[in-house]
Amino acid sequence: MEEVRLTRFSHGGGCGCKIAPGILADILARAPQGLIPPELMVGIETSDDAAVYRLNETQALIATTDFFTPIVDDPYDFGRIAATNAISDVYAMGGTPIMALAIVGMPLDKLPPEVIGKVLEGGASICREAGIPIAGGHSIDVLEPIYGLVALGLVDPGKVRRNADAQAGDALILGKPLGVGVLSAALKKERLDAAGYAEMIRYTTQLNRVGPLLAALDGVHAITDVTGFGLAGHLLEICRGSQLAAMIEFPRIPRIAAAEVFAREGLRTGASPRNWKAYGQDVRLPVDCPDWQQTLLTDPQTSGGLLVSCAPSVADAALRVFHDNGFEVASVIGHLVNGAPELSVS
Repeated sequence: MEEVRLTRFSHGGGCGCKIAPGILADILARAPQGLIPPELMVGIETSDDAAVYRLNETQALIATTDFFTPIVDDPYDFGRIAATNAISDVYAMGGTPIMALAIVGMPLDKLPPEVIGKVLEGGASICREAGIPIAGGHSIDVLEPIYGLVALGLVDPGKVRRNADAQAGDALILGKPLGVGVLSAALKKERLDAAGYAEMIRYTTQLNRVGPLLAALDGVHAITDVTGFGLAGHLLEICRGSQLAAMIEFPRIPRIAAAEVFAREGLRTGASPRNWKAYGQDVRLPVDCPDWQQTLLTDPQTSGGLLVSCAPSVADAALRVFHDNGFEVASVIGHLVNGAPELSVS
């Protein structure tokens, strides 16, 4: 197993292999709309993290799916990261996961069964940590390895936190540091040392289980998780859904130290320029903004942090929820204002 490098089978790793946001928007615009029952509280209309279907007055079902190609070479870690990332969408809606189904695609002529088994074992370990079973799934023989989950959860309908519910004046809080995509690029170039790899695994396997605790706070209006479109892309989704503008201060954004070093050297993933091409026209950067800062703003995060929009009066309480649950670097990075949907960075 030690001779198998999973990343050599993938053209892009983790959430960096997502379809670029501009192309995805074009595809979805061409997709016919199906039946929309009144019980469907959240669908595809505001680019939210998951679908939400009201079951009764006190329960709504959250349904989401996420899978990707390897971001690391270790099969066990790959499974852990993919599972953590998939379950995060349930937490981002304010819900609690209840069950998962596995999505498995493997090149059976290239990977031995023990490697594939380690991927599944890693995913199962995260599901046990989240307190849920993997109750089934589907597998196929493909050219590139893929792994992920269908994640299901429950939430009180009154606690659903959508992209479209942010309010002017809200503070913006980011729960995890940026830079996972840059570290993945360094890993593929064999430049990431053991300490950098440990940081990468630390954040990508940290469950965003604080989602329901944040949703329970009066004044928390919107939650999303930062993944493949980068901080700028996912914050713009909140801006568009809520018809607001965002203002953030780059020095206040938590960043992985090793990733910043690599970004300053010009290292980045191929997804960063694709992301910028898709939404850069809606981002206002300082005239003297260095390229490495743009790289981190567009850096595709795999299993990234929760991005919270809340009333300023509850920002301290939200930060305490983060900090008391192991998210030490969570920080207020800016706020929302009335205006056309765009992002201004200072």
